[in-house]
Amino acid sequence: MSAVRISGLRKSYGGRAVLHGIDLAVPAGSIVALLGPSGCGKTTLLRLIAGFDFADAGEIAVDDRIVEAAGTHVPPERRRIGYVPQEGTLFPHLTVAGNVGFGLGRAERRNGRIAEVLHLTGLDGLELRHPHQLSGGQQQRTALARALAPRPDVILLDEPFNALDMDLRRMVCQEVIATLRASATTAILVTHDPQEAFASADLVAVMHAGRIAQYGDPTSIYRTPGDPRVARLTGPAIFLDGRIEGTTAQTILGPIALRSPLRDGATSGTVFLRPEQVVPASPGEGVPARIEKRLFHGDHFLATIRVGGIALRVRFTEASVPSASETISLRVDGPALVFPGKPDA
Repeated sequence: MSAVRISGLRKSYGGRAVLHGIDLAVPAGSIVALLGPSGCGKTTLLRLIAGFDFADAGEIAVDDRIVEAAGTHVPPERRRIGYVPQEGTLFPHLTVAGNVGFGLGRAERRNGRIAEVLHLTGLDGLELRHPHQLSGGQQQRTALARALAPRPDVILLDEPFNALDMDLRRMVCQEVIATLRASATTAILVTHDPQEAFASADLVAVMHAGRIAQYGDPTSIYRTPGDPRVARLTGPAIFLDGRIEGTTAQTILGPIALRSPLRDGATSGTVFLRPEQVVPASPGEGVPARIEKRLFHGDHFLATIRVGGIALRVRFTEASVPSASETISLRVDGPALVFPGKPDA
């Protein structure tokens, strides 16, 4: 099992800075997700770790081996790092077994490593099929098996499930993550999907504009984002103008308990909630709100409500969803975060 350590990593293309001094520590045997919008530098960071590009500054180490630093660039084939790209890029003229064994030496191909990896990735019985005879999920598992076959120290996955439809994407993602955990492989997964990141990773690095905005476990990232930008990148968010009185904020949804007061004793700020925190109140409690519209999302309803002249989007379970145009009372479940500044800051 290997750890990855990145210090002060910088990269520019054509004079445009893409990465601004990235620092990241990936514990051995863990799965880390790089989460962020397109263009934030996720794939660039992955390519530098893989050795496909040269860093302008900074250092990359795998365990105690420096693979990238000033005056040092270990080529990709010597880094012992597996790479699974977005499309899998299987060789169409080779069978599953041929693809998996492509990067192995003759001795490794003979000692049963191909069969071992096929079994690990759930591809038993498919070794003689060609890529066009596989489903999308089977193709992605074949790409993973090929990356695992040489026993790399680290596996990099660059949004490998994007080409799959949503249901298949979730299923294949779960299968791939289970395989990585079964093999105790250190892995870094690039994704722009918060749900995928939270369900897959031990740690999540939220990236924005070439920097890591926040790094931590999925629960902490979701519940306690460091700023409004991270809150928006990691899921639906509600921001309310609040008058702060210690650890209580007065808002259009009534008084809301805060996890902590604002620094420097500020008396106004932005209160942050997740939509599921806004719930129906018991009779005689909460604040009145009118349901303007609601959309069915299978396991929940997403409703637009108007309260205090402001429209908010909240989430209801099927058992609690009110009818459209109905007036109900709402309350906030659980404590909230508060950020300095106005809601649109």
